[in-house]
Amino acid sequence: MNAAALRSTSRLTGAALRALLVLTAVTGVLYPLAVTGIARAALPGNAGGSTVEVDGRTVGSALIGQAWNGPAGRPDPRWFQPRPSAGGYDAPASGASNLAATSPELLRLVEERRAQVAAFNGVRPAAVPADAVTASGSGLDPHISPEYARLQADRVARARGLDPAAVRALVREHTRGRPGGFLGEPVVNVLELNAALHEAAP
Repeated sequence: MNAAALRSTSRLTGAALRALLVLTAVTGVLYPLAVTGIARAALPGNAGGSTVEVDGRTVGSALIGQAWNGPAGRPDPRWFQPRPSAGGYDAPASGASNLAATSPELLRLVEERRAQVAAFNGVRPAAVPADAVTASGSGLDPHISPEYARLQADRVARARGLDPAAVRALVREHTRGRPGGFLGEPVVNVLELNAALHEAAP
């Protein structure tokens, strides 16, 4: 390789390295920092993971469901319970059961869950809504239907010694309508409802 070719190659290599460094700084550092700063200014709660705090302590994210169990690992009657999770509310294990609607295994699970939810809440199995016995596609849905929340209200009130009407009022306050007035269904965020319940009756 002659001297001219060597100089040309060196110039190209130097230009490529400078471009790499500049683009890394712009797209890998400056742009993410700018977007994060704008997001935190415009949507402070969402940009931080939609965390929920109780007594100054972060207790979870309003976007991810979690179990509300007692010391024995069983559902705690003092709290509103979420819908089932195929992945145990573990974010890395997010996913559905992948059982078909006609699967005998799924039908058996649904019937077992229906009986458990009915017994736990002191209601007839026929009164148990669908979301109480079926997991969401992600296994991390933080919401339940207003019907399922209302079904649990009397049990929570008994366990906490509260007026059932006051607990039902909390459910109404935390029921979100359809986005845009026509998309989806009304929902209740379990973590936000339980946080409000804690504030009302620690």
